[in-house]
Amino acid sequence: QVQLVESGGGLVQPGGSLRLSCAASGSVFRIYTMGWYRQAPGKERDMVAVITSGGSTNYVDSVKGRFTISRDSAKNTGYLQMTSLKPEDTAVYYCKMTVSTASGNFVEVWGQGTLVTVSS
Repeated sequence: QVQLVESGGGLVQPGGSLRLSCAASGSVFRIYTMGWYRQAPGKERDMVAVITSGGSTNYVDSVKGRFTISRDSAKNTGYLQMTSLKPEDTAVYYCKMTVSTASGNFVEVWGQGTLVTVSS
């Protein structure tokens, strides 16, 4: 079984920065695609940024130039560096990983979410 634990959320003023982390544990053999998603109150969960095992990245237009997704394969951890934060970035942020396990299965795993609030 694979678990994802997110951290780094909190309250920040507009224009501020936060770095989210997502650590995978359990029966992880290899992590393929990793992504960050967010869900604002009353809205659907949307993709924010994705990074492949080869390092290719993709971002939603609203965060391009402000957010950076990265990964540390040795630590089974992914990151989302967020700068120039805006009130509309307020949401619960979730990470998702596509993982192969030690038993040879491929699973898609979600973290529990971490709340980011951008407000003065």
